[in-house]
Amino acid sequence: MVSWDGHIVPFIVTVMIWFVATGLVAWADNRDRATFPKSLMIGGIGGIAGLLVILTVSQTVSVFAVYAAFVGALMVWGWHEIGFLTGAAAGPRREPASPGVRGVERLAEATATLIHHEVMLALTALLLISLSWTMPNQIGATVFVLLFGLRLSAKINMFVGVPNSTAEMLPPHLSYLKTYFGRNRMTLLLAGSIAAIGWVALWFGSLAWSAPLGSAEMVGASLLTTLCLLGALEHLFLALPFRDGMLWGWAFRPAKRAIAHKPNIMERHD
Repeated sequence: MVSWDGHIVPFIVTVMIWFVATGLVAWADNRDRATFPKSLMIGGIGGIAGLLVILTVSQTVSVFAVYAAFVGALMVWGWHEIGFLTGAAAGPRREPASPGVRGVERLAEATATLIHHEVMLALTALLLISLSWTMPNQIGATVFVLLFGLRLSAKINMFVGVPNSTAEMLPPHLSYLKTYFGRNRMTLLLAGSIAAIGWVALWFGSLAWSAPLGSAEMVGASLLTTLCLLGALEHLFLALPFRDGMLWGWAFRPAKRAIAHKPNIMERHD
């Protein structure tokens, strides 16, 4: 039986937060670079507050505590995203790929463009796991690890190559990252990634379906299910001729907003 409080509300809340939070991060990172220190400060305050929220509610199993841990994890994640998209935490290499580079050398160059960000994400995930390992409410750590896995999957797929390698969400100062995208093509990796994420969503969905009606367990599993579905949707955007930047046109400057609404034109990368 579908529960309004246990299934529908968590779905609506997750989609709304995903849409608004993604747009706000895009808005902050596509402003003048002089505003980046302020954005980083606000993001840092939010990230620390999110971490404190997770720690505070990790000892409590209730619907409120689950929602609070969920939001706290997204606040920590948002801090990392602002750090990456402003260029504060990306990698030592901040230039386009070398002409004609292939194989291991191309992988090494691509890795060097964002390794600092990935290491920080991994360390934060380990921190959250260690802090909540024995706690009854582990939603915060689970949400962050899930987001980390989904984002890493998307990055690997774009490096290998996807049919629709759109990058409207990238701010101008990170435009060099586009040169590391693989050529436009459909791969077994992308198909397998979508299938794997769908399987995880089904697993979380089964937990939400079988949990006691209206319980914290049902709400938590529903939140995770929706995150997985959104992750699968973002991977589908990589396979379909759809510009995801159209969803967040309000977050861009007028010139970039016009680009985001242009029809998709496939470009092949060597």
